[in-house]
Amino acid sequence: MKRTYTDLHLKINPKDQKATQQISKRAARFGYKSVGFAHSFGLQDHELATLQTSCDEAGLEMVLRADFKPRNQEDLMRFLRKYRRKLEVICILCDDKEISRQAAKDRRVDLINFPVLDYHKRFFDRAEAELACSNQTALEVDIKPLLVLEGPTRVRLLSNLRREVGLAMEFQVPIVLSSGIAEDHLMRMPQGIASLGYLFGLSEKEALDAISTNPLAIVTRNRKKLGDTFVAPGITILKEGEKTV
Repeated sequence: MKRTYTDLHLKINPKDQKATQQISKRAARFGYKSVGFAHSFGLQDHELATLQTSCDEAGLEMVLRADFKPRNQEDLMRFLRKYRRKLEVICILCDDKEISRQAAKDRRVDLINFPVLDYHKRFFDRAEAELACSNQTALEVDIKPLLVLEGPTRVRLLSNLRREVGLAMEFQVPIVLSSGIAEDHLMRMPQGIASLGYLFGLSEKEALDAISTNPLAIVTRNRKKLGDTFVAPGITILKEGEKTV
């Protein structure tokens, strides 16, 4: 079956229309069907319209995504209450243990991402993996650092990723591979991103799933929740004459 590739993490400046168009066109040319732009929770309507137009012109489906780095647990709770019903994907950027734990155990969080390179601030351990597994929270790995880092720093990052991805696989935590790029020249084809997944222990199928099946499942699930018929997990309003599947 043909895969539908999704890059959930493109970092762009929505005010730079030319750059937005370039990265959208390249994503489409490389075989992606949908893309997620970071920081969409803080965009104005006209900026969102610009992003949507760029995607439409390129033949891409746009995913409304937010990246958020909470100051504390209360900050995280306020953000989730305010934006969960407005966004299709929510990613929490974690560099604090308490916030990492809270994000992993909250069903309103779709992705947890550890952007720091410092081993001591990467808190994806067995307890984190167990919480994420119980709440359908996925581990997102951005591949940009693997493209731009060199030497011992890159080696240490790969070591950390092998450990974290190994734990995720052990606890059946979904893994999402994203680019995390802001420059179109750093974009890679889906198969190229998958090949980097091999470096930290993913099989060919697991790596390809991480840039197709897994992100698509998150978007599909949340779009159903954002629909008018969704009430709660397992509870959906049916129109007269409709049958459950």
